[in-house]
Amino acid sequence: MSIIFESFGLNKALLTALATEGYVTPTPIQAQAIPSVMTGKDLLGIAQTGTGKTAAFALPILNRLAESRTAPLPRTTRALILSPTRELATQIADSFKAYGRHLGFRVAVVFGGVSYGPQERALQQGLDVLVATPGRLLDHMQQKTLDLSTTEIFVLDEADQMLDLGFVKPIRQVVARLPHRRQNLFFSATMPTEIGKLAADLLKDPVRVQVTPQSTTVERINQSVIWVEQGRKRALLTEMFSDPNYSRCLVFTKTKHGADKVAAYLEAGGVQAGAIHGNKSQPQRERTLAAFKAGKLRVLVATDIAARGIDVDNVSHVVNFELPFVPEAYVHRIGRTARAGKDGSAVSFVAGDEMKLLRDIEKVTRQKIPASDRRNDATLGRLDASIMAAGVGKKASMPDDGRDQPQSRGPRNPRREGVKAPHGGQPHRQRKGHRGQGGGDRAVAPVTPFDPLAADRSRSRSRAPQADARPAAQPVTEGEIRRRPRRRRPSNGGKGFAAQG
Repeated sequence: MSIIFESFGLNKALLTALATEGYVTPTPIQAQAIPSVMTGKDLLGIAQTGTGKTAAFALPILNRLAESRTAPLPRTTRALILSPTRELATQIADSFKAYGRHLGFRVAVVFGGVSYGPQERALQQGLDVLVATPGRLLDHMQQKTLDLSTTEIFVLDEADQMLDLGFVKPIRQVVARLPHRRQNLFFSATMPTEIGKLAADLLKDPVRVQVTPQSTTVERINQSVIWVEQGRKRALLTEMFSDPNYSRCLVFTKTKHGADKVAAYLEAGGVQAGAIHGNKSQPQRERTLAAFKAGKLRVLVATDIAARGIDVDNVSHVVNFELPFVPEAYVHRIGRTARAGKDGSAVSFVAGDEMKLLRDIEKVTRQKIPASDRRNDATLGRLDASIMAAGVGKKASMPDDGRDQPQSRGPRNPRREGVKAPHGGQPHRQRKGHRGQGGGDRAVAPVTPFDPLAADRSRSRSRAPQADARPAAQPVTEGEIRRRPRRRRPSNGGKGFAAQG
């Protein structure tokens, strides 16, 4: 007999919202986690990405808040959910709002890259649920705009990616501000040793829920490897997109600059593509992701920071343009496809220097991935040569196509999660009314390049005698010197005559 959500004893308002969302049967992680969380126990949940972990903790949290409904105090939150990325934090907050639409709870999301003002106003009112990334959360705590001393529930989501991004120390700083008596929920797709130690420190006699073996991949994903030289990967990627079955694809690179170059290369080849990574401002990331979800972009090129923050339906293919350094990241990358019970494909480009990374991935996932060889493929060589001859290589060397350029203007606050201030921002603008500028909004005159020959000619003219020069001064006699009045020393402490006016 299959389990249904009504069997959990959830609030009727939650059941109505679930019916609106079309949810009838819970996933395995939801079926095992919801009853335990509703009893108030700590929980350690291990499940691969795309298995419904958000609803596994959101539904029982909303149910508990509804049972003991109290108005939150200003600058406090009853439940705190910590997320590694901005995109994932936004999706979690949206899920809470969707499930609790009939309960009237205050839900807010806090992350870096955006203005503090709206976040401060939301915190001032007091919240039932707060979803945040570690860096901006600590900023609000230091500014005294958030007090966690009355928080009842603490959720750490995607804990293993927190470790990868270096957030373990900030997490411990946040936990130190939480009350001793609270409910802790700990979710992770993988469980490396360091995460196990963190879970042991945070959880008290937890219920362990593990719906799949550790670090396994979704069975519906058709995985493959293509051996190819590093310099011909872009040509191979361009060739693959001539297949119409590659309808909505995610391409993962190691570096931010590499993501921009691949996206620009695809765009120049006629494939609608965009890039998303930590150097993009939050509005840029949101616009690019929205265009990808709406089907305006066929390809989204991303770094690992977006591997778990992208929840897009009907992703047909995931392409690992470069293998990740951390084997577990491979699981998260390809988990962007074959979601909600659908099929998907994952293709990995492997160069000679990535052989060890591939072996590590196969060891962690306990499988041998089938491979094909495209090394020394003359077709790719000719394709790459034609692309370079057409000038695409020159365009692709640029970081982006100019429509979404983060370097054109630096972020207002570069101290935010996973985001560094871009190099080569705009020149410093002088303040309005600055001397010699005449106002901050006036255009600056172009600077003339230095010409040493012209400078020598100018100096020569300045030393040459002028036709209308004044006659040479006559010698002064001793009597004239005696008749001249003596200059008095200023009485302003020796600051000089200019200071007297």
